[in-house]
Amino acid sequence: MPSEKWTDKAFSAITDEDSLKLENQIAFELYVCSKEIIKKYKPLLEPYDLTYTGYITLAALLEKDAVNVKELGKRLYLDSGTLTPLLKKLEAQEYVERKRDPADERNMIIVLTEKGKALKKDLANIPRQAVEDVSLGSVRSIALSQILHQLMKEFSKEEGNIGG
Repeated sequence: MPSEKWTDKAFSAITDEDSLKLENQIAFELYVCSKEIIKKYKPLLEPYDLTYTGYITLAALLEKDAVNVKELGKRLYLDSGTLTPLLKKLEAQEYVERKRDPADERNMIIVLTEKGKALKKDLANIPRQAVEDVSLGSVRSIALSQILHQLMKEFSKEEGNIGG
């Protein structure tokens, strides 16, 4: 898919006054959709005492375990100020363990515990359950996912890295 700038012809047709209308602000649309989807995850995550951010952290670790905090932050687009207290909470829940990297004591390695690994089967069903009543359709879901991944890549390029 060729990269198009946000300031292409469709956006330049919107007047300055119209650009203030929420219906013309893609950031607002993404904000609302994100908030509403995360709201659907909440009751599904409650039995595990997880927030959505805790859930995606465990999901990332279930995909690739034993990573340092910096790498995990890049994958999740979270800074260490957000990630550190979250990891402490997940450690208190006995889902993860934080260990010093023997190769470099300054780095912290995050490792799933057996209790954390045991969540894989339960957590795997949650994304489907969270959006099962949203009738977007598989083709549009795939297209939306591809567009959002492209947007994430564009933001990563602007920031010089993933997760800035």
